[in-house]
Amino acid sequence: METIIKYLLFSDLGSDLNNWAVLLFRVLLMLELFRVHGMKKFRVQNGEQEHVPNPLGLPDKLNGLVATFSDTVVPFLVAFGLGTRLFLLPSIGVTAIGYFVVHRKDSVEVRDVPYMYTLAMLFLWAIGPGTYSLDHYLFNTFFN
Repeated sequence: METIIKYLLFSDLGSDLNNWAVLLFRVLLMLELFRVHGMKKFRVQNGEQEHVPNPLGLPDKLNGLVATFSDTVVPFLVAFGLGTRLFLLPSIGVTAIGYFVVHRKDSVEVRDVPYMYTLAMLFLWAIGPGTYSLDHYLFNTFFN
């Protein structure tokens, strides 16, 4: 169990420069995700909120909940580095489905956005949040 917790929370990228770079990358990526996609969830245009595609045929409320959570709550958690690897999973799923399913027949210019978000979040998931994160603080507080 401790091995799983260590994998989820621990991430040291070897140097202060690397850890600062990942902090900056994490914060800027999540700020953009929230600003562009999260804010759409709150906007009402022509009396209607944003329509969230449902290519997997999930119940509409569940589909909307996952999309809204991924674009509004996850960016803040990941920006602070709290549960980074765990909370990136729904966002990776949403962006990958956007790329592979929703926009599969669209032009490269349209498909580019979910593709880049998916790659960026997969990269962050793989390397972890770095030492400048709440994950690192929690790991050192409770498991060292």
